Amino acid sequence: MIELRPPTPDDVDTVATVYVDSWNQGFGHLLGFRDLTQDRIDRWRLDLAGQTTEWTIGELDGEVVGFVGVGPSRDPVDPELGELHTIAVAPAHWRRGVGSALMARGLEQLGARWSQAVVWTPADYHRGHAFYRATGWSELDMTRASGTEVAFGRAL
Repeated sequence: MIELRPPTPDDVDTVATVYVDSWNQGFGHLLGFRDLTQDRIDRWRLDLAGQTTEWTIGELDGEVVGFVGVGPSRDPVDPELGELHTIAVAPAHWRRGVGSALMARGLEQLGARWSQAVVWTPADYHRGHAFYRATGWSELDMTRASGTEVAFGRAL
């Protein structure tokens, strides 16, 4: 059963590992591969403790296997728009309902503060695009990073 909860300081190493593994497996070939470094772990320690993003950890059988973070839109900066900042699931747990459970929680959290939301994703990340569409997002006519990222949006 998938359990959802707020992060604790003990989750930092696992969250950083899930992030790097999901990035590399999902779209490392599109945007470059990442290493699990101490700097990356330290960044996650700051992010999870910060006040801007609301984080949720997903556990399966007591193991941290994913996370989602939501907050105010950063791009575009718009106080009326929420953003799905990050969603990641350990590749060994893809297609087991973890991402859907995390997305449902993220949408619930976004909907408590905003009526619209945006998420940015790699332009050619077909698996991710299919997931976003299946969870109610629609591609917007917005790109960034020289066209390597596209935006999806949805009403909440």
